[in-house]
Amino acid sequence: MAKDTFLNRKVTLNSKGNLIDLSKPAVMAILNITPDSFYSQSRINTIDEALKRTATFIQEGAQFIDIGAYSSRPGANHVSEAEELERLLPIVEAIVKEFPNMLISIDTFRAKVAEAAILSGAHLINDISAGNLDEAMFDTVAKLQVPYIMMHMKGTPQNMQENSFYENISNEVLTYFIEKLSHLRKLGVKDIIIDPGFGFAKTIDHNYKLLQEMESLNILALPILVGFSRKSMLTKFLDIKSEEALNGTTVLNTISLQKGATILRVHDVKAAMECIKLSEKVKNA
Repeated sequence: MAKDTFLNRKVTLNSKGNLIDLSKPAVMAILNITPDSFYSQSRINTIDEALKRTATFIQEGAQFIDIGAYSSRPGANHVSEAEELERLLPIVEAIVKEFPNMLISIDTFRAKVAEAAILSGAHLINDISAGNLDEAMFDTVAKLQVPYIMMHMKGTPQNMQENSFYENISNEVLTYFIEKLSHLRKLGVKDIIIDPGFGFAKTIDHNYKLLQEMESLNILALPILVGFSRKSMLTKFLDIKSEEALNGTTVLNTISLQKGATILRVHDVKAAMECIKLSEKVKNA
């Protein structure tokens, strides 16, 4: 792959007046504060556990930490806005106090939750629904002027797998983002990251076709976040448990980097950092 393939892509984000450099791929560590996340070893129940896990993520090289208080796995239980805030804000405030330089992303589709977390010290909003589940989200992002990660998904976490119908998965995902970007830019939102939504409202075959053709998203010239970490597109296809899926995760992360991924969202930071270092070494050899 030519070294200049992605030279025109946006490589900086403005976070509260500070520039985030994405000229090289970065790792986003997953911090689940939900009792029902699909990967049991990622669940956090206390502030002390959250701080210890965050310290490990930082030591291993994570540039971002993504905190979620509402499980988005297929068929996940619904969580009220009040409960999501109750789970989320004490963790955010504790991490901001203990690790003031760590970039915190908030995994939520609710505008009020996103705003409360940003005002508590978080830096980015990671919305699995790209505004579809809360019509106030885009206006909130525009008001806050923070980086916004928008993912492709159809339906809700409860019913998304019933909506996995496409004539051309790659074209439909690209069109989805083009329409969303038009709306966001009219509102003055400048710092946007796109996430193809692997595992969300997609069959196993859809996921692998989308990865095969992921380079089509580079036309948008935006950072691309991918999340394969221990997901069912690996475990079901390989007939393994999520605890056994690190190797498969690394394989797909490597392929995605070759196709233009900017951020790897993972449970296992050390392995992802090694993946990036080796991929960069090959690219720049």
